Amino acid sequence: MVNIFSNNPIILLFAVASLGYLFGSFKIKGQSLGLSAILFVGLLVGGLNNKLVQSDSEILEGIFLLGLCIFSYSVGLSSGPAFFKSYQKNGLKDFTFILGVLCFTGLISVGLFMLFGFSAASISGIYTGSTTNTAAMAGVLDYVKNLSSSATAESISQQVVIGYSFSYPMGVLGGMIAIVLMERWLKIDYEKEKHQLKNDYPVAENLSSASVEITNQEVCNISIRALKKRHQLNIIFGRVDQKKGHQLSNWDTRFDLGDEAMIVGAKEELERAITILGKRSKKKLSYDRTIYDTRRIFVSNPIYAGKTIASLNLEEDYNAVITRIRRGDMDMLAQRHTVIELGDRIRFVAKREDLTSLSKMFGDSYQDSNKVNLFSFGLGIGLGLIIGSLNIPIPFTTIQFQLGYAGGPLIIGLLLGALRRTGGVVWSLSYGANVTLQQIGLILLLSVIGLRSGTAFFDSLSFEALQFFIASAIISLSTAFITLWVGYQFFKKPFSLLLGMVANQPAILDFAMARCGNKIPEFGFSMIFPIALIMKIIIAQLLYIILS
Repeated sequence: MVNIFSNNPIILLFAVASLGYLFGSFKIKGQSLGLSAILFVGLLVGGLNNKLVQSDSEILEGIFLLGLCIFSYSVGLSSGPAFFKSYQKNGLKDFTFILGVLCFTGLISVGLFMLFGFSAASISGIYTGSTTNTAAMAGVLDYVKNLSSSATAESISQQVVIGYSFSYPMGVLGGMIAIVLMERWLKIDYEKEKHQLKNDYPVAENLSSASVEITNQEVCNISIRALKKRHQLNIIFGRVDQKKGHQLSNWDTRFDLGDEAMIVGAKEELERAITILGKRSKKKLSYDRTIYDTRRIFVSNPIYAGKTIASLNLEEDYNAVITRIRRGDMDMLAQRHTVIELGDRIRFVAKREDLTSLSKMFGDSYQDSNKVNLFSFGLGIGLGLIIGSLNIPIPFTTIQFQLGYAGGPLIIGLLLGALRRTGGVVWSLSYGANVTLQQIGLILLLSVIGLRSGTAFFDSLSFEALQFFIASAIISLSTAFITLWVGYQFFKKPFSLLLGMVANQPAILDFAMARCGNKIPEFGFSMIFPIALIMKIIIAQLLYIILS
């Protein structure tokens, strides 16, 4: 069996992935490890028998890089709009916080260098491993290679790699441990946070509908446009039943006493709207389908992807109202500024003949909506890899760095995700396709990392490497604790967002999203990762230069 696995790394890879997925699905007190369990299975398998990963290491390296760029690019695409929106709102404050955390990590490394008497090469490797930054390690190795003789460079490089290998597993585990402990200490309510962040980040809304009878004279003879603006009503008006008959509302619709209207929104917002408008009606307008009907229509026509509802001007050609949009597992209220994405399920209220036309207009094909446009996807990743391979000099120093397979695709993904489309080219992916690609990339990443780090992880438990293990634990745990505590208590950042900021590795990010039950950590990850990647590359090389 060992020979089969050692001679067939692909079989070994998927064996680890399948076992990890199985163990990750087990729940203890309602909690599970999710995909991050693949990492632990990989560590166990790689640690038990190092021969399994010695052969065909180039294949595993290629799989690792493939998973890394697919994951990073997909995260960038899905996070681009919220990323730039957040920095427009809190740019300087966010940058100051991120920079402070990264400098703190560097200072801890200097303290450990003096405490344990590490070499400059070792502490540089420990720093890059504890922060799970392969690009930073590669930057140190490149610097050493360019400035030292062959024999000296080889010796120093080995120290860097050993420090990195011993520290990397703890870099992943430290973040997970800190998340669990801090959420209990700070008594975090993830559901409450999700409700508070629903206006800034695309999270699921607890939408419902109600029929209301107009009994308040003050809301009569006022257009819906003015009514919503006056009372800041975050609801959608659907069908209305007036003296002149049953019809769909529009921005110019005005109510009289006794009129009835169907409204859609979050439950608490519905209650507020009913109080303002009148009283809840016993008549359920949605049951009356003699003239108007409802249907959910898939957006599979790329022409409409990346466009706002307002820009479609549907009211010019159709007697129809969009009440809500379902994206993945999220229900969102359909506002005029809401941007439509491929794979969205739009809920229309319209005349039957209009529903047929709207279905043809938007495509309404589940299969087509989840296809990946290989032209735009391949072009985007290609641009990311080109950017990632460029040597970027730091002014007034001899240091150069590369964004690599993670940073390049992530930055291009953020930019293209924010653009959504360029002319006829649609960069964004449907929610389902994006989630699938992220999972594929993550599975490949975790399997390879676990297998290749297994031996180093178990060796780090030995007496000889105990100092490396302690140092990496101090760096990873203290960085995560400080980020979560300072960010939550002093910078007043949502804990869900901070989870993504301590998730400097995909396994931690997946663990964080499983803990809070939504994708908000992904936006925190995207906010910090590009800056953190560049700063860690610089800090790692400065550690070696200054301490040597």
